[in-house]
Amino acid sequence: MTLTQSGPVAQPKPAVDYLLDAPLPQLLNALDVELVDSSITNAGFFGAFVESRDGSRILSMPVGRSEFERDTAARMLLAEGLGLDAPPVPSPLEVSRG
Repeated sequence: MTLTQSGPVAQPKPAVDYLLDAPLPQLLNALDVELVDSSITNAGFFGAFVESRDGSRILSMPVGRSEFERDTAARMLLAEGLGLDAPPVPSPLEVSRG
């Protein structure tokens, strides 16, 4: 998993319960996050959350993954990227920040 933040942006943070329970399209819309397909095909890459200095947010996810895997990785990336008090990413996954 990759997590990248280009600069601080003051936007409201969702409650962890909402992050975990809301349908993913609704969650992305509420957080103003654009979901894009990634061209990265490495099996160990689950996605990247990027928050730009202008406040725009992009969640880049690889294609061809199961709906469950994609949904779970998206929520973990959002929780990490937004700095929510959520359970840590389970091992052997790791989040890198760039």
